[in-house]
Amino acid sequence: MRLLKYLPLLLTLPLLAEASSTYRCGSALVSKDAPVGEVQNKCGEPASRDFLGYKEVLDRYGFRNEVAVEEWIYGPNNGMYHFLRFEGGRLSDIRSKRGN
Repeated sequence: MRLLKYLPLLLTLPLLAEASSTYRCGSALVSKDAPVGEVQNKCGEPASRDFLGYKEVLDRYGFRNEVAVEEWIYGPNNGMYHFLRFEGGRLSDIRSKRGN
């Protein structure tokens, strides 16, 4: 019976996790793993674009590769900044933060 009390929260957790896998820019959506060109075509030039360095990754065959890491910042849009991280030319992370 105690589990039923938490059921609504448990049902919304997958929705919360999915919210950070897409970014809305205007009427367009970009999803994780989108290439840099697609994001730039849909969202335009970011307010800030920083090269963070290189990261070593393993491909699906077990080979080590170095990929470039960039962070793009969009905003402020209604007081929110959106941080898009690219690894190897693909969107890998989307974070949002309210500005001061």
